[in-house]
Amino acid sequence: MTETQSKKIIIAEDDQAVRDSLDRALRYEGYSVISVNNGSQALEESQISPPDLFILDVMMPVVDGLSVCRALRRNGDKTPVLILTAKHEVADRVAGLDAGADDYLVKPFSLDELLARIRALLRRLGDDTVPTRSVGNLTLEYGSRKVFREGKEVDLTKTEYDLLELLMRNANLVLTRERIYEAIWDYDFETNSKSLDVYIGYLRRKVDNNPETRLIHTIRGVGYCLREP
Repeated sequence: MTETQSKKIIIAEDDQAVRDSLDRALRYEGYSVISVNNGSQALEESQISPPDLFILDVMMPVVDGLSVCRALRRNGDKTPVLILTAKHEVADRVAGLDAGADDYLVKPFSLDELLARIRALLRRLGDDTVPTRSVGNLTLEYGSRKVFREGKEVDLTKTEYDLLELLMRNANLVLTRERIYEAIWDYDFETNSKSLDVYIGYLRRKVDNNPETRLIHTIRGVGYCLREP
């Protein structure tokens, strides 16, 4: 199997709290994200590595979201654009759509609605695949719940897959044992429980049995982290 990369999204938002929140949420969903605080940076990043989708705030310093959208369309760039704004008047929405935006979302908005709109915009490009995540040569497909290491499919149980997905969604971050138990087994952490250690052992035997390319790391006294060697 050819390794499939996550869909790439550029977020341009000058409110750091909103930008950081969107960044975390989209990465958690499996998207590859680049976050910037103005439209000029968004255009620069798109030249370096074209994204599959832009999320643009209207009011930004240097270059605003509508100007970014107009610049993209003038250059023949048809990449989907989702505009975010605190303005809710009909005229404001019309201005965004006239600038070439594909969709328009008024703040505050629900994360579920944002994710649904992103999926819809990506489907319009003829691609309705669910995002995947890759760390090194380990790839996880969210939709099919399939896992591949070095291009070879690995058969995992439901719990093994759920645990690996949690680790990959939080790649490079240390997850405490408490956090993992709550997410996977939905109960409070018990100091004498060995369930987590057992399933980490299962995963290592199936997808991570080469010490030289090991991805799952034990953080003694804390928990586990999945990262490249």
